[in-house]
Amino acid sequence: MKHFDESYVIDSFRSLLGIDSTTGQFREIQDWIIAETRRLGFQPQVTHKGGVIVDLGGEGDPLVVTAHLDDIGLMVRKINADGTLNVCNVGGLYPFYCVGENVRVYTADGEIYTGTVCRTPNSVHVTEEELRVTMGDFRKNVCIVLDMPVRTAEDTRRLGIETGDMVALDPRFTMSNGYIKSRFVDDKACVAVLLNVMKSIRENNLSLRRKVLAYFACYEEIGHGTTYLPDGVTDILSLDIAPTGPDQNSEEHLVSIFAKDSRFPYHYEMTRELRKTAKEAGISYVMDVFTPHYGTDGDATVLAGYDVRHSAIGPGTSNSHGYERTHIDGLRNTYALTMAYIL
Repeated sequence: MKHFDESYVIDSFRSLLGIDSTTGQFREIQDWIIAETRRLGFQPQVTHKGGVIVDLGGEGDPLVVTAHLDDIGLMVRKINADGTLNVCNVGGLYPFYCVGENVRVYTADGEIYTGTVCRTPNSVHVTEEELRVTMGDFRKNVCIVLDMPVRTAEDTRRLGIETGDMVALDPRFTMSNGYIKSRFVDDKACVAVLLNVMKSIRENNLSLRRKVLAYFACYEEIGHGTTYLPDGVTDILSLDIAPTGPDQNSEEHLVSIFAKDSRFPYHYEMTRELRKTAKEAGISYVMDVFTPHYGTDGDATVLAGYDVRHSAIGPGTSNSHGYERTHIDGLRNTYALTMAYIL
């Protein structure tokens, strides 16, 4: 049967979390996706800049279903005089959501060094009162302290660390009572859901109502993940997180259908199709609007000039771009709506 395979989804999610993939750092996770989709019985194709597209079968009016592989993170901006690292964000990562986090620094020659994102000064007990309450600022008072005995910029450079090196945050996955807590639920949890969709199609020899392409994009967090599409695509459906909040309908156990984000409304007719599908299939869903700071890869496709309809769905997720939380039911309902829409 075309069931939700919870064990496969969680195992896949954990495997994806085990591969650091700050936007631009795509090669290792792309290779993992290629190997896994081949193992599932498909023939993946890669894009030149980084990304994997897989034909799932079906005929006529191709639909792309996309989920992104890249994570927000940091980049070395410069090396400070004391050997610590001044960093800048890659994607929408803010100091208050990463100070105290353990990180891995990737050098150009393939070395990996661990460290911690710290305030400067970094000890409350020896910090003046006015400095305790100031917000963190990557340019002024936040740095990475390496787990190495460095005291000067020259010490750090001798390790091979330099401006432009990528810095990945520890995801810290845990699961309790169905609640999934981790960095990068956005969007590796949705990638795992899309892989489960592919697994069900192949294992059950399912016929699709139209041609469907799975698109694992690598640049969503900086706005150009799906700015290339194969010829003939008419619709794109993004699987992405639905941020929760006091003004939001989204909830961690449900799948959200996105009506609008900070750029513009999603295609009205395609959104209605998803809503009708959810109602007819008895799927637990809500409609939601995400402003003022949200967008998906479908937006990038429309802005790139493609003549496509675009829409988005995803699991309710709290603490977006921080230490995120969702529930296995949210992933299950996202899977169910995706399957019902393509079958």
